[in-house]
Amino acid sequence: MSGTTTAAALRRRAAGAGANRWVVLVVLCVSLLLVAVDATVLHVAVPAVTEDLKPGAVELLWIVDAYPLVCASLLILFGTLGDRVGRRRVLLLGYTLFGVASAMAAFADDAHLLIVARALLGVGGAMIMPATLSILRQVFPDRRERALAIGVWSAVAAVGAAVGPLLGGFLLEHFWWGSVFLVNIPLMLVSLPVGRILLPESKGDGEGPWDVVGALTAAAGLFAVVLGVKRLGAGELGAATLLPLAAGAVLLVLFVRRQRRRTHPLLDLRMFSRPAFSTSVGCIVLAMLALVGLELIAAQYLQLVLGLSPLETGLRLVPLTFAAMAAGLAGARMLRRFGPRRMVSLGFCLTAGAVVLLTAMGGEDNAPLLLGGFVLLGFGLETTLFGAYESMLSEAPQDQVGGAAAIGETSYQLGAGIGIALLGSVMNAAYAPGLSQVPGVPASASAAAAHSLGEAYEVAARLGGPAGEALRLAARHSFVHGLHVTLLVSAGLLLAGAAMALRLPRLMHCDPEETPSGPASGASPARAGSTALSGPESATSPGQAPSAPASGTTAEASPAPDLGDIPNRMPAQRESRGSGVKV
Repeated sequence: MSGTTTAAALRRRAAGAGANRWVVLVVLCVSLLLVAVDATVLHVAVPAVTEDLKPGAVELLWIVDAYPLVCASLLILFGTLGDRVGRRRVLLLGYTLFGVASAMAAFADDAHLLIVARALLGVGGAMIMPATLSILRQVFPDRRERALAIGVWSAVAAVGAAVGPLLGGFLLEHFWWGSVFLVNIPLMLVSLPVGRILLPESKGDGEGPWDVVGALTAAAGLFAVVLGVKRLGAGELGAATLLPLAAGAVLLVLFVRRQRRRTHPLLDLRMFSRPAFSTSVGCIVLAMLALVGLELIAAQYLQLVLGLSPLETGLRLVPLTFAAMAAGLAGARMLRRFGPRRMVSLGFCLTAGAVVLLTAMGGEDNAPLLLGGFVLLGFGLETTLFGAYESMLSEAPQDQVGGAAAIGETSYQLGAGIGIALLGSVMNAAYAPGLSQVPGVPASASAAAAHSLGEAYEVAARLGGPAGEALRLAARHSFVHGLHVTLLVSAGLLLAGAAMALRLPRLMHCDPEETPSGPASGASPARAGSTALSGPESATSPGQAPSAPASGTTAEASPAPDLGDIPNRMPAQRESRGSGVKV
């Protein structure tokens, strides 16, 4: 075969590989959609589950919390395991477990079996979530294309979180509560063979044994910390809250010390010495800490203060989701134009502005104000998270990308839990004093009403008459006042995040050898071939020898490469260290 003919064939194969990676993105997004939907779909089914299974208060709490608790605690374990044994292998195992656990949950006939099924769903989710990000990082070595892929990925996550309650409500209107889990099974039956065929396998360098003790220590420490944070968010300050927090902190300190001593650590903690990586993780925590508690408070405001139904409440929040989707899809363009530093700072400032705008909410419905505030909130939050996730993944070494993705997802979960605890405490501190001295209301009734607005309404209904009406009005006024205080605290946290983001790189740095490949980028076929392939499979000019292989590959003299395997073979890429090239 002549050199010209070989180069032409390689270019055609490279174009096929470029198209194939976008199919891979679709498969990964379907995986993420299932996990995101399952995280919220149970919320609307809780009343039906309670009526059918008759769980106790503690059992009901575990039915709701088993999934996020187990998932958050095992992210690092399975993220690093994927780096060692293969990310696709862990992802496919997560698919299988997720489908089996969904069937168990759908047909559970008692609360304990449902708790076990929800915990297994958490295990499956912990396998799937970091694997999708790490495979995405591998499939899209070019940072500009990867930014677009992360934008699509994050937009799908926003859709999943919003679709969960709507899908659950639709299914509950036509079927029994188990249908909210049963819907996962056909999707997993399709995703498993499709993922096995299309997804590429990738792993780290595999040097040294996998640190089983370290992985279990991290899992136990994270489980204890997340459990303590969740109990703290529920307003419990007793030994059952403080002991898990203390034990979790000790275990995590031991985990860090162990990783620093090991020659081949489970997680290379030197990643945190890179300002872009550590700052990105901190921005994720702060963004979720400032905002996730507001979601719960906003839902209470819409239903209890404005008197909207659950469906009307969900519809009011839909613009937030669409704004987040738009920010995700536009994120790659914004990142190229503004760079990580300005993009993340702008996202924080935009979100803070939206939060301040929402302080104009009062006791009466103001639909245009809520629409504008929620649109700015969704767009600003997604802009922040997109820029932070993209910078974190781009800074992580290729062989540690599963662990880096797990760190990002764990930061997300911890930020959410701490945010509920912190903002919930601020809300309660601002809400309770307004009910201490309501004319005509006994002190015991006032103390009970100070726990929450919903409980205040129940106490007011029992009192009846002028005293009940006075308590109801005082509770609404106090709740709105507490909401304003909480919003201002959130705005302060968001502005602190904007200041933190100033440590991110000013430009979106790309390796000079990284150029967009395949038809999606608009590159010429010859350039696409030179980017998509490396080592002995690189496209060459007629009469030239193949270029030198990338680090970690072995050059083999071969007159004709195996072209049939190219579309599923991942290119060996040098790790980007930032060349200062602005794109």
